[in-house]
Amino acid sequence: MKLMPLFKKLLPSALAAVTAAALLPPLASAQEVTRWRVQSHWPSASSSYEDSLGRLKREIERRTEGRLQLQLFEAGALFKAQETFNAVSRGIIQMGTISPGYAQDKMTLAGIASGLPFAFHHVWEAAYFHKHMGFEDMLREEAAKHSVYWSTDKVYPTEMVVKKPINSWEDFTKLKIRSSGALQKFLDDAGASTTYLPGSELYPALDTGVVDGAHWGAVQGAASMSFYEVAKYHVRPALNIAGTDVIIVSQKALEKLSERDQEIVKQVLDEQFWYRTNEYLYQEQVALRKAIAEQGVQVNTLPDDVQKRLVDAAQASWDAEGKRSDKAAEALQKLKAFLGELGYL
Repeated sequence: MKLMPLFKKLLPSALAAVTAAALLPPLASAQEVTRWRVQSHWPSASSSYEDSLGRLKREIERRTEGRLQLQLFEAGALFKAQETFNAVSRGIIQMGTISPGYAQDKMTLAGIASGLPFAFHHVWEAAYFHKHMGFEDMLREEAAKHSVYWSTDKVYPTEMVVKKPINSWEDFTKLKIRSSGALQKFLDDAGASTTYLPGSELYPALDTGVVDGAHWGAVQGAASMSFYEVAKYHVRPALNIAGTDVIIVSQKALEKLSERDQEIVKQVLDEQFWYRTNEYLYQEQVALRKAIAEQGVQVNTLPDDVQKRLVDAAQASWDAEGKRSDKAAEALQKLKAFLGELGYL
């Protein structure tokens, strides 16, 4: 066979194909990878660091087919928790997680978002208020003024652990409690002594008696932080039920993404709320049974008279949050009307 003439005939076509390929833009997967730095307020030991932030990373990267990748940093790695909102607002980092209480100087709705004490009785009520009654939209509208896209990670109860059981009002008023946000002010006003400590300092503070009690989520939060090693009493009812964890995104960073990827990020965040709220409730029950069986934890149900005094103090404190702005007053009125419909007021 005469291969050389055939080769000569095919050569121009092959060269043309190679030249055309060289002129094409690089594949999107190689060209358009965006990386966001994400500062968490959770230590890596906290259950939500993996269950919330880890899930968010996997879902966003999977659905954008790797076009958007998240680099996670645990609490304190880049900024203090109270500095994260400003860092995201200014675009220094692209995403973060916070408690609403850490943004009280910027967000007049932060106190209500942190959870007014002894308001909701069940988690579904808080979820309904956020998603069906428009409170989440109000939060996003206020955060947008600071170039931040706000998305509540989940709603769940906040419950204390204490080293000694609370059997009387006197027991409660003797407590030194680690707290934050609106709950810290409420506990102070109710008669306890409070202090704020970052998550990384909580265990040694409980262990050495710097504080007598603390709240970090509810059961699984306490378990993941090893609180039950040094504090055997889990207090109920919940101090509040609220969207205590929030994912915040730089609006500038979000708008730099394609419209498709912007929509994917927002969809993942909205789905996260329902996924994590339901998952958290399930995990709470499992974690409590395990803590009781393996670590000798006891549920400390507050006496009726203590509960009543706390409820009275709580309701007296709500109005202060409503005075922060017209929007806060609107949100508080909406909440009170809802609680009235439920028969709580």
